[in-house]
Amino acid sequence: MRTVRAGGRTVQVHRPDKVLFPGGGGAGQYTKGDLVAYCREIAPYMLPHLRGRPLMLERHPDGVEGPRFMQKNVRDHDPAWIGRVEVPKEGGTVTHPVCDDTATLVYLADQACLTLHRWLSRTGRLDRPDRMVLDLDPATEDFEPVREAARLFGELLDEVRLPSALMTTGSRGLHVVVPLDGRQGFDDVRAFARDLADTLVEEHPDRFTTAARKKDRGDRLYLDVQRNGYAQTAVAPYSVRAAPGAPVAVPLSWDQLDDPALGPRRWTIEDAVDQARTRPWSGLARARALGPALRRLDALRGRRR
Repeated sequence: MRTVRAGGRTVQVHRPDKVLFPGGGGAGQYTKGDLVAYCREIAPYMLPHLRGRPLMLERHPDGVEGPRFMQKNVRDHDPAWIGRVEVPKEGGTVTHPVCDDTATLVYLADQACLTLHRWLSRTGRLDRPDRMVLDLDPATEDFEPVREAARLFGELLDEVRLPSALMTTGSRGLHVVVPLDGRQGFDDVRAFARDLADTLVEEHPDRFTTAARKKDRGDRLYLDVQRNGYAQTAVAPYSVRAAPGAPVAVPLSWDQLDDPALGPRRWTIEDAVDQARTRPWSGLARARALGPALRRLDALRGRRR
C-alpha cells in the first residue's frame, strides 16, 4: 500500500502494482498505480464533466479479465468526504456517489473503478437533463458509417441551431453530445432525440436504424437515444474503458472527425491527457433552450417530406 496526495487529501492506494490491463497482442500493460496516476493528471479536465452528477460505477477488482460489478450505491465504508445524492426509487432510495474532486477520483481508481457512467442531469434538478447524448453504435468494426452519421447529426443540429460536440466512446462508436439549458424533462429530451434520429433514418433507411433489437438492425448503424431517459447514464468524458490497452472516452473537435487515424479507441491512458490539453470543446457554444429547436425540427421535417 502507498499513499498519494490528491487535491489536498491523502488517499491510500492498495496494491498499486496489481495488473488491471494484462496487455499482449500489441496492447499495453497497466497497473492500478498507472490508473491512479492517470486520474490525478486528467482530473482538471474530467471533473467539470462529473461535478454534481450521480454516478454508476463500473468496477473490475481483478482487472479487465475478471468479473465486472456495476455499483450504484455508496457503501458504508466509503469515506465520508465523498459526495453523494439520495435518489428515490420504487420501494426506497439509492444513494449515488458524486465525484466533485480529485481525491474522490483517485479513491474510485483504488477501488478498481475503471469507468464512470454519469447521469445527464445534476443534483438539485435530477428530472431536468442538461445534456442530450446520441450514441452512434456500428454493427461492424468499420468506422466510416460512424463518421457519416456524426457528420449528418452535426449538420442537422446546426440546422435547428443547437450546439453539439463529439466524443469517442473508447468502445465501438462515437457520442454526439448536446448541451441543454435544463428546462425540459427527460421525456421531452428523449422524444426530441428520437425525432432527430428518425429524420436520419427516413432519409437513409439502408444505412441507419433506431431498432432496439439487434436482430432487426442487420448491418445498419444503430442510432441509440435511450440514454436520454431518467436515471439512464452515459460514459463520462475521459473515462477509461475495460478493454485491452486501456482505451479512453475522449472529447474531440469536429475537425478531428476527418482524421484518418481517428477511431473509437484512438486514445488510451498514455495519451488522453495530451488530447485533453488541446481543450477540444472550448469552442462549444453555451447551452440552448430545446423549445425553439423542436419547432425548427418540425418545420424542417415537414419540408423534407
